[in-house]
Amino acid sequence: MAAESGRQFWKRSAKLPGSFIKDRSKANALPMKSKKASSFHEFARNTSDAWDIGDDEDEDFSSSSSSLQTLNSKVAKATAAQVLENHSKLRAKPERAQSALSDMPTNCKVIKSSSEAQLSRTSEEACVRNPLQKQQSLPLRPVIPLVARISDQNASGAPPMTVREKTRLEKFRQLLSSHNTDLDELRKCSWPGVPREVRPVTWRLLSGYLPANMERRKLTLQRKREEYFGFIQQYYDSRNEEHHQDTYRQIFERILFIWAIRHPASGYVQGINDLVTPFFVVFLSEYVEEDVENFDVTNLSQDVLRSIEADSFWCMSKLLDGIQDNYTFAQPGIQKKVKALEELVSRIDEQVHNHFRKYEVEYLQFAFRWMNNLLMRELPLRCTIRLWDTYQSEPEGFSHFHLYVCAAFLIKWRKEILDEEDFQGLLMLLQNLPTIHWGNEEIGLLLAEAYRLKYMFADAPNHYRR
Repeated sequence: MAAESGRQFWKRSAKLPGSFIKDRSKANALPMKSKKASSFHEFARNTSDAWDIGDDEDEDFSSSSSSLQTLNSKVAKATAAQVLENHSKLRAKPERAQSALSDMPTNCKVIKSSSEAQLSRTSEEACVRNPLQKQQSLPLRPVIPLVARISDQNASGAPPMTVREKTRLEKFRQLLSSHNTDLDELRKCSWPGVPREVRPVTWRLLSGYLPANMERRKLTLQRKREEYFGFIQQYYDSRNEEHHQDTYRQIFERILFIWAIRHPASGYVQGINDLVTPFFVVFLSEYVEEDVENFDVTNLSQDVLRSIEADSFWCMSKLLDGIQDNYTFAQPGIQKKVKALEELVSRIDEQVHNHFRKYEVEYLQFAFRWMNNLLMRELPLRCTIRLWDTYQSEPEGFSHFHLYVCAAFLIKWRKEILDEEDFQGLLMLLQNLPTIHWGNEEIGLLLAEAYRLKYMFADAPNHYRR
């Protein structure tokens, strides 16, 4: 069963811009600043999680692998062989390999879940993972990589565009090139997805960052970019840093720092960092043909990097303006949304709702992250970008419509949820849903179901109420 593949708690081990870092001294630990991430893939892999299980459990997991149940020998051999075939050049984790594969040859090592490992696993390996035994203690849970491949139907390496896709692209170009872009028509066209070629300018318009008038756009971009770097010079002057060079980490840190300075009511809250990523990747795609995952930003000119950074800041700010109560003290916006999700699920699928109550699963235990990170931790980045095409086309897409997307997302896993018959199993499933291979088709179906739920329930609070 697909749900069996994700029975580990969601966690990472590195640092996030703006997050507090726990001091864990290890004999072989490298200095924190020994190497700066130069590619987006390195940045994502070195980015810490916004969620910690707890100090005690974390220390147990990092200090010893004895708590992990030994893998079945046959399954371990098949898995290791597949891993070696696909990832012979990736460094294995020796300390985990020793305990998990004690009966294997010395050259067979299980690597930790990463973007490359998860994305290149074949359907054969998925079948092999099914017999894995249920672990007794709380294990480390692999998280969906923040930067999964973002290729979609229009990206390089994908099949040639169909006639329908070419027609849609031409319609977008006509709308965007008109003297005054019809934003209502642009939203209507963007709801089923925006072609990659015109996504950057479309997002700038839909977020309210750019004006609809063609003649004003260039001056607006120039003014807003200069304004942002005026904030940088005033509040975050890094010119005195030795060997200063822009990296993904430094760019994201500046964006988050300036936003926190300008919004003292909330400041920086863990999870906001995720919301920068889709904007940054989309605006970077204007200048990069290849996958952003392994791209080195130092290959771009300083002017291009400045433009991408400033545009990402302003668009993220526009997004957060609509959901800022999610990040103020006690995060009341998220509390209300989680409660609304509970009420909605109780009306659309009473069996699932009662199943949660039976095993004492609180919606806040899994849905808090769905609201705080806008499902970015549950979906590959390519899916998040497609999802945001629709969010920016919907009135209050990131706040109101997101509630119905979460409800549709939960009911999508109805069978797997009802198959779990204990608290721990339910939480493991809900915190690591198997969406790593999702694409535009799955997101399209999810959005269609969310729209149906919104149409039925948004203006009918007593619908289906007993």
